[in-house]
Amino acid sequence: MSKNVVILGPAHPLRGGLATFDERLAKAFQDQSYGATIYSFSLQYPGFMFPGTTQYSDEPAPTHVKIVSKINSVNPLTWLTVGRELKALKPDIIVVRYWLPLMGPALGSILRIARKNGHTRVVAITDNILPHEKRPGDKPFTRYFLGSVDACVAMSEKVLQDLQMMAPGMPARRVLHPLYDNFGESISRAEARRRLGIPDEQPVMLFFGFIRKYKGLDILFNALRLLKQRIAGTPLQDLKLMVAGEFYEEEKGYQQQIDEAGIRDMLILKTGFIPNNEVRDYFCASDLVVQPYRNATQSGVTPLAYHFEKPMIVTNVGALPDYVPHEKAGLVAGPEPASLAAAIERYFELGEQYFIPHLREEKKKYSWEALVNALVESAPTE
Repeated sequence: MSKNVVILGPAHPLRGGLATFDERLAKAFQDQSYGATIYSFSLQYPGFMFPGTTQYSDEPAPTHVKIVSKINSVNPLTWLTVGRELKALKPDIIVVRYWLPLMGPALGSILRIARKNGHTRVVAITDNILPHEKRPGDKPFTRYFLGSVDACVAMSEKVLQDLQMMAPGMPARRVLHPLYDNFGESISRAEARRRLGIPDEQPVMLFFGFIRKYKGLDILFNALRLLKQRIAGTPLQDLKLMVAGEFYEEEKGYQQQIDEAGIRDMLILKTGFIPNNEVRDYFCASDLVVQPYRNATQSGVTPLAYHFEKPMIVTNVGALPDYVPHEKAGLVAGPEPASLAAAIERYFELGEQYFIPHLREEKKKYSWEALVNALVESAPTE
């Protein structure tokens, strides 16, 4: 008799990396003969708390998985309803996503009710334990949530350490973030650039994802300022940075920095939300991906770069260097303009083909099957 799993976390019509991940995880469970359903949010964030333009996607819903959108993160009545529904449903495993302490009260309450059936085991995928941007209530909300789960899986050593500090004795293990292989296969660079209107021979770097302070885009802009004079008259003189992602904080400061640094001619700004069906265009059009983060746990951009076989420059913060072996899958730099500028020059000195064999070997480690196996092993059922 096949077993059933419920994934508790964002899914369509909510947009973004968490929803994409949860939908792909459901398919991975189905590939191993599990029944899989996602319980998602009818309201994830109140409008005044959401920094982007909209929380919702206008893309078609996935057809491979049932999505039940019932959780209102700020309405306790829905927590009671969903908790009772899951208690009666008796899934063998609930896999719950935890990325923000704000969700601790809702998810922790639902799980406490569901586990009263004496059958369901709960495993949390802890994207973050302590958030990048601190807020009042972070620690008590997180402790409340952790009191409702049987085990945790983390995708970086930093999160694992935070978890062990917050919940000593909690069964936990680290698993590598699987590849995002649900954005389609690669297309040629020429075709991707044709779609985006980028000249074929131009050197292009990519910064991808929501723009927030901890991601260090301002540091990368300062690196470009340092590079501008150094690359004048060289094959890199037409170097461009393509910024593809939505501002999740005030845009004005970035625009002012661009003008003060005199680098507007080095930028391709695509600063809106990137729909899933366009993601591969941006990666396939680029020579490399740059993640200039100030701090990080892990990043969903890294498995995207691996999938499309794009070398990376990452900063030596959090788990980023663990995922990108230096001078193999990419380069590791300090989170400072001078270090990033030097790494960019070094990348083009070595050339893309230097990195491709290492990338192809390294990407073999990142499988959805391994994640499913870790989740199942963390939640033994009778």
